[in-house]
Amino acid sequence: MTSDLAPTGKLRAGINYSNFLLAGKDPVSGEPRGIAVELALEVARRLEVPVEFITFETAGLMADAVKANAWDIAFLANEPERANEISFTAPYLEIEANYLVPAGSRIRSVSEVDRDGVRIAISDKSAYDLFLSRTLVRATLVRGHRMGGSYERFIAEKLDVLAGIKPWLMTIAEKLSGSRILDEPFMTVQQCIGVPRGRESGAAYLREFTEDVKASGFLAGAISRLGLRGVSIANRSSRE
Repeated sequence: MTSDLAPTGKLRAGINYSNFLLAGKDPVSGEPRGIAVELALEVARRLEVPVEFITFETAGLMADAVKANAWDIAFLANEPERANEISFTAPYLEIEANYLVPAGSRIRSVSEVDRDGVRIAISDKSAYDLFLSRTLVRATLVRGHRMGGSYERFIAEKLDVLAGIKPWLMTIAEKLSGSRILDEPFMTVQQCIGVPRGRESGAAYLREFTEDVKASGFLAGAISRLGLRGVSIANRSSRE
């Protein structure tokens, strides 16, 4: 198993800083921390190998880096475009993605967003960008770099809608007077562990690992310890 998941003798774990619920930099040491980091450390502990964190600014950059063999495992959402190159576990976390509209907006529901002339600010190559790119018919996506960039475009260009994960949108709503988060999420982002395609025994190991950390309480403990809000543990795989 070690040869499949850590062929260099160490586990190269890809994490990205675009989703603060999964990973961020320690303000003192600058080292990565978060739920993705906790899970990577646990995989390495069980394999009895050291871990090296390969960091990226966005999930899109991390997903693209699989083609360069930059990492052995990575923590990101399962999307069809990514699944061409990456084998995914079942999800371990679920995060709602919603729309926020500015004060005075006439948009009241998700069904009213996909209309001619509606412009949606969104984080480039995020899971919800990939989802909306293949499902929207009439509305226009306006992409920004990371969540912060999408918010900047939303404000500067007076766009109609801001798309993002709900915990982040809640912080935006607090500082943007009169703005509203639409009640219904437009999708649920399913966070998984990925491994480059072709490493099938490694993928099988990670699928079992994912189910174990959900069932054993390891994941719940990490969420509590880190003080994460706005996330839920995904249901156990139906095969269980």
